[in-house]
Amino acid sequence: VRIVESGGGSVQAGGSLRLSCAALGDTYSEYCWSWFRQTPGKEREGIASIDVDGATTYADSVKGRFIVSRDNTKTSVYLQMNSLKAGDTAMYYCAPEAYCGRLWARPGVFTGWGQGTQVTVSS
Repeated sequence: VRIVESGGGSVQAGGSLRLSCAALGDTYSEYCWSWFRQTPGKEREGIASIDVDGATTYADSVKGRFIVSRDNTKTSVYLQMNSLKAGDTAMYYCAPEAYCGRLWARPGVFTGWGQGTQVTVSS
């Protein structure tokens, strides 16, 4: 199974980006999916989750600005990022979770991370 993130880029503060995540080789349709981000020297942090039934959870830092969605028919997960700030600059990753939040506290237990997609927001 391979996870592939895409859609990152460089934008000015206030702009928007839409990230995509695809799981190749498995459906993971019965898993929660979460988005994480990481900056150099800091631990990977969970920012958004979407459960099988569509229920979503957001970190306070992105609540009201980011929207997570999923398409089980395509085994894809998306992250719409609006009103971007310089503090959103990071490498973004996605991962399946047996239950939402499992990896948020312990991202190190997951070994199938993709290559991530870089988001750079200039002020």
